[in-house]
Amino acid sequence: MADKEYSAGRHRSLAEYHYGVTIRYARAILSTIRFVSDTGENMTQYILAIDQGTTSSRAMVFDQNGVPISVGQSEFPQIFPHDGWVEHNPEDIWQTTLSSCKLAIKDGGLRPKDITTIGITNQRETTVIWDRDTGQPIHNAIVWQDRRTAQYCADLKAKGLEKTVQEKTGLLLDPYFSASKISWLLDHVQGARERAERGQLAFGTVDSFLLWRLTGGASHCTDATNASRTLLYNIHQHCWDTDLLELFKIPASILPEVKDCAANFGSTDTDVFGAAIPIQGIAGDQQAAAFGQCCFKPGMAKSTYGTGCFLLLNTGDKALQSENRLLTTLAYRLNNQSSYAMEGSIFMAGATMQWIRDGLGLIHDAAESESLARQTSDELSVYLVPAFTGLGAPYWDPDARGAIFGLTRDTGVKEIVTAALPSVCYQSKDLQQALIADGASLTTLRVDGGMVANDFLLQNLADLLDCRVDRPAIIETTALGAAYLAGLQAGIFTSLESISDKWQLQKSFSPMKDKAWRDQRYTGWIEAVSRTRSRRK
Repeated sequence: MADKEYSAGRHRSLAEYHYGVTIRYARAILSTIRFVSDTGENMTQYILAIDQGTTSSRAMVFDQNGVPISVGQSEFPQIFPHDGWVEHNPEDIWQTTLSSCKLAIKDGGLRPKDITTIGITNQRETTVIWDRDTGQPIHNAIVWQDRRTAQYCADLKAKGLEKTVQEKTGLLLDPYFSASKISWLLDHVQGARERAERGQLAFGTVDSFLLWRLTGGASHCTDATNASRTLLYNIHQHCWDTDLLELFKIPASILPEVKDCAANFGSTDTDVFGAAIPIQGIAGDQQAAAFGQCCFKPGMAKSTYGTGCFLLLNTGDKALQSENRLLTTLAYRLNNQSSYAMEGSIFMAGATMQWIRDGLGLIHDAAESESLARQTSDELSVYLVPAFTGLGAPYWDPDARGAIFGLTRDTGVKEIVTAALPSVCYQSKDLQQALIADGASLTTLRVDGGMVANDFLLQNLADLLDCRVDRPAIIETTALGAAYLAGLQAGIFTSLESISDKWQLQKSFSPMKDKAWRDQRYTGWIEAVSRTRSRRK
């Protein structure tokens, strides 16, 4: 079915196809569920979830049972000013978000006043600074993938500051996070630092920027999960850290107010949709995905395969610090009570397939990769290391660069395309190995995101990790998590237990390969990665 749809040219983008898959899975499996709210009322309530991602903005409408009703989605350009630099035009982010929301509402046969509440989830760490009076950004957004501040972070490491930063934030000193990006903008945009110190500028991750625009400038807020990704927020004391603000030379006046993930963030200005709709849920994309996967208990884990790949393992009310360069982060905060997670972050997953499609032109659409992969040998000797913007966990090497190894005379398009898929699985194996070294175990992994409609990918993942991989009925759980959070605050959902009851399995993948195959494949990957590493000390 999927290959037939793609071959007919009906879906150009990975996102367009997988949202179709999401709705088909959900409707097939959940069609027998009686559409009633937790309180027993029959009246349907609708939640608009904004899912602003790295390569596209999208919106989904869910009903009170978490069933997707409609989708709007639009890709936007990526800007690469220099090697390792990645930017977005904030106006592209805003306009594609706005158009996606309007399309989702229209395609659901709804009016804006039919929407009960709005949840927002977003690409984390991406940094926007704008003028408080005009709402206009002072520069392009600096994207989480951007590596321009690598030397800045290396200099701080050389001063022995990383341990202090990690103890306060759970994070490592890396250009991935927002603080060094903020500092760069204040130092490189003419007059920015002076304007910031006069209180004329506002900083936000993408959720804050969208919230500001949606509310007509009435709300300058964020949630605890997004704040925890800035390198400025103390995840133990739950506040912006004055020592870190001083370290990065960032005035506190530009920072947003931090709220719980389910909270009253304001209402949309009537000029935006024609109705004032409460905004009641916000979480960073990976935390939202974990929430949508119902990973509410310690030991539960999910991995999202979108632009990047991010594995979160719930650790409950304990903020455990990794000894193997994983991150400690807030999983969510509700009613001023925090739940923590350990996280492994990979920069290139779906973005690798986008490069295969758009950069090299080897395929026309994402579904072709599965068909080509099934034509290649299990003993494929080609390794693609997608370190296009450096390597994330557990290496944290911003200067590593991508490479392809193991090419032979008979290597062709299908081998190179196929090598891109297991590159995602190998990176997940890296994260698993770090978790094991930290004393954690991974026996079952819930997966989501655009790539997981690919059965070849998930079987390869189960084989390499030697664990069960579960794909839910709704694979775009990032948007679902934002909907759940907003629904909690709005009273549509009454508890985490009631949300957990809605999780539905679509398909499970169990390991089929033996240890010898797994060890041989992973040893080759480790060797390939070692050849891409930088020599920065």
